[in-house]
Amino acid sequence: MTASYATDPENARGRLYPEEESYFRSPFQRDRDRIIHASAFRRLKHKTQVFIEHEGDYFRTRLTHSIEVAQVARTIAGTLGLNVELTEAVALAHDLGHTPFGHTGEEALDELMQPYGGFDHNAQALRIVTSLERHYAEWDGLNLTWETLEGIAKHNGPVTGDIPYALAAYNARHDLELHTHASAEAQVAALADDIAYNNHDLHDGLRAELFSTDDLAELPILSDCFARVDAKYPGLNYYRRRHEALRRFFGVLVEDVITVTQRNLSDLNPATVHDIRHAGRMMVQFSPELWTDLKVIRKFLFDRMYRAPAVVEMRVVVTQMINDLFPFFMENSDELPKQWRKDVADAPDQITLARIVADYIAGMTDRFAIQEHKRLIGGEVIPAGVIDGN
Repeated sequence: MTASYATDPENARGRLYPEEESYFRSPFQRDRDRIIHASAFRRLKHKTQVFIEHEGDYFRTRLTHSIEVAQVARTIAGTLGLNVELTEAVALAHDLGHTPFGHTGEEALDELMQPYGGFDHNAQALRIVTSLERHYAEWDGLNLTWETLEGIAKHNGPVTGDIPYALAAYNARHDLELHTHASAEAQVAALADDIAYNNHDLHDGLRAELFSTDDLAELPILSDCFARVDAKYPGLNYYRRRHEALRRFFGVLVEDVITVTQRNLSDLNPATVHDIRHAGRMMVQFSPELWTDLKVIRKFLFDRMYRAPAVVEMRVVVTQMINDLFPFFMENSDELPKQWRKDVADAPDQITLARIVADYIAGMTDRFAIQEHKRLIGGEVIPAGVIDGN
């Protein structure tokens, strides 16, 4: 049973382009399905989460990360009485705007785009689902509901100050009320992202032997998780022991969010989703105590995984690749695929051209960016390695 403050699909605000709704799928189920079938969603399979995509078959990619986020988000949303389909749609779409090579690629592209309005992966996700996916006969984009678009734009909180151009341009056509908080469903998707990557980055770092099980057992939260496993399963196999401890770590994060959010909702006593949007603060949160411990773990990951010496070296290599590709396409736009050339021909100025080039590069997978750099610029294919985090 859904709560009164859940987003009601029967009262959804509709789509930018009106269309007849499905008689067997809710509007948010339909949004989720369109996201799953999008080209950008498939490309996440070959985009960096922490390790360059071809490093190994067991490491997370942006696709498997997004699936894990959706799983966590569904669990939390269902427990809180929220709309599970909307939560899942936002969770699956939250990383669609990522460049090749994760945040390293984003930082490089943002620097190159500073004269043209910058680059932001959250805003780019909205640009993808409202413009760049061009498969339907009657509109560009996926024509998602207002609620799903709001969740993509605002899942991390209100958007104020300098609004990224990709978000501002769409918002001028279809007001997403950027000054307010998003629905509780979108807030759940945001916290599920934090839970998923903090958990699976520890898994992947262990597999890559960037740190040891003993290192983890000294960290807050995890030390208690290992102690509970050792008490219940003395002498457990090394690999099973660490898996059992990380399972418990995962559970601690999920249970903390549920407990704190239930308390926040009880204090606010919202009657509708409108009350959630205008609460003036996030309803879906970690407890201050857990957040303090989690910051220690995040610093550990930053020092031992995201910014290890070999990682820093790899970041320099992939940053140079983006730095080479962007000016090349600006000067040689005829090298863009045929379906991009009409946009180039219609571009009235360098700002528009730069945004087209940024769209193209941002949509590349790791492997395609490496291949195109070798074909167009020259040089060897980069070695496998860790380059990024979260």
